[in-house]
Amino acid sequence: MVSVAGIRGIVGKSLTPLVLTTYTQAYATWLYKELHRQPKPNTVSRAEVPKVILGRDTRPTGKIISDFVQGVLVQAGCNVINLGVVTTPTVELAVTEEDADGGIIITASHNPVEWNALKLLNALGEFLTPAQGTEVVALAESKDFFSATWNNFGMAIHKDDALDRHIEKVLNLPLIHPERIAARNYKVVIDAVNGAGSGVMPKLLEALGAKEVIKVACNGSGLFPHGPEPIEENLTETMGITAYNGADFGVVVDPDVDRIAFICEDGTLFGEEYTLVACADYILKHRSGAVVNNLSSSRALEEIAAKYGAPFHTAKVGEANVVEVMKQVGAIIGGEGNGGVILPELHYGRDALVGLALFMQAFADWQTDNHDGKLSLFKKSFPEYHIAKHRIELSSGIDADTVLMRLQERYAAERMTTIDGVKIDFAESWVHLRKSNTEPIIRIYAEAKTKTAAEKLARDFGTELIELAARSVSNVKVGDEIV
Repeated sequence: MVSVAGIRGIVGKSLTPLVLTTYTQAYATWLYKELHRQPKPNTVSRAEVPKVILGRDTRPTGKIISDFVQGVLVQAGCNVINLGVVTTPTVELAVTEEDADGGIIITASHNPVEWNALKLLNALGEFLTPAQGTEVVALAESKDFFSATWNNFGMAIHKDDALDRHIEKVLNLPLIHPERIAARNYKVVIDAVNGAGSGVMPKLLEALGAKEVIKVACNGSGLFPHGPEPIEENLTETMGITAYNGADFGVVVDPDVDRIAFICEDGTLFGEEYTLVACADYILKHRSGAVVNNLSSSRALEEIAAKYGAPFHTAKVGEANVVEVMKQVGAIIGGEGNGGVILPELHYGRDALVGLALFMQAFADWQTDNHDGKLSLFKKSFPEYHIAKHRIELSSGIDADTVLMRLQERYAAERMTTIDGVKIDFAESWVHLRKSNTEPIIRIYAEAKTKTAAEKLARDFGTELIELAARSVSNVKVGDEIV
């Protein structure tokens, strides 16, 4: 599947050596075009070749794919800096640090272990814009690739300090005060789902002053002990471990560490939707500026922005879309309700390391002013909403756009946004229905004041979509958001 989120598929089925070669060559050719600003790249000197940052998560297929992709890049004349196993935001930071022309992260993020992907970055260390992505896809389809001559191959070197530099940058943020966090003597559970966060997240927790760190699924094997997406149905055991050990809170990240969720001391979820809410609240206490989230994120952020008189904006789902709006409005913080926090002060990318630092600082300062209150009480300081996430799996031949258009016509009298699927806002709730960029499904997000109301809204609209699709959707099913 090809989108702004990258080229992803099941290894050995849809993600084959041919696909990897084609898109890596297309990307390398695009880099040459960007570097030289000419219609078709010709022979260039070694000093003019693109520099590419390469990193991967811990999936069992990651090493061999990384070696493969590195070889294609080198034969295309690119110079490669291979960071090994690192987080997605670490690669993003490294692109600008190393003055590189782009980067590739080999990760399928929250998808199951049999999946992998190429996430492509531009010279800003950000995901390709829609226009840039379209050009890479066109090159892949045309197969009009640049290839270096035998004596102009690129070179590859390895660097192993990128994660340490990332931690240092987070600790040096003006609004992060590790000494104040350390004064709380936190006991923390960290679940890295054996992904790229296995080493760096415990290390960051200690650097931020956590007194005791209990590691869960931090062996870096890439074999996920539970579903890799940090949502409630995947975290039952970790929630229990947090409560059983008397931890102050639990931390969960996805395999490439661009999403983060928290667990309260009583084993309940703080909720990935509220990661950004808590971080934005902390930032807005100290600075003035706009905030941005996507259409599928909690309405709680809008209320927090209103509390501080801050401008609030929404974007299409997807990191690149959120970043685009953030730049347009000069936002000081933004992100997505899936636990993705973007702090432009560091870089324009979802970053679980930044999310952890901001969240711990926010909680520590709140405890100082609230008699050492627990995390579950901290959550109650924010507007209460509940989100239900469901999906409709599409059978082949189903035109999702037509189905969503019919829904749009039916609810034309309601307050509606159609820049990304169909979002319908009601007085105390909303529902957002959109095609996934990474899977053949329609995602259904619904938010209301109670969990029961949100679940009912999501299921009702799921049923309605099937009815609107009529006979053309004979083998569609509605289920929980699990991928």
